Amino acid sequence: MYSHETSFRVRYAETDRMGYVYYGTYAQYFEVGRVEALRSLGLPYRRMEEEGVMLPVHDLKVEYRRPAFYDDLLTVRTSIVELPAVRIRFAYAVFNEAGDLITEALTTLVFIDRATNKPRRAPEALVAALAPFFKRNVA
Repeated sequence: MYSHETSFRVRYAETDRMGYVYYGTYAQYFEVGRVEALRSLGLPYRRMEEEGVMLPVHDLKVEYRRPAFYDDLLTVRTSIVELPAVRIRFAYAVFNEAGDLITEALTTLVFIDRATNKPRRAPEALVAALAPFFKRNVA
């Protein structure tokens, strides 16, 4: 499994009338997490898109445990839970500054060839970058 963490502060515009981070904003936080996770592997989204690979979201599942508030420092831990093939799955855990788990989520994205608009295999460079994190120890 590969994991990466990124942190940021909640902006006022991301909160609702109750003062909580608006539930729909979390999808943007997850996007930041996965974009930065891929960037940390040397494969930014922009490069993949320039090479004709698109990554639309297929599904999203979220569990909200605690609220986050304006100016909270949040950390999103993004994990790639298996080697990608035609799909890539991400798991997210969002923590507040105290280290409390406030939100968990899963997304599945599909690799699409921009020219044909059809599913395709994950870029070899991505699979190669992730492979060392999925090698099993053989005794």
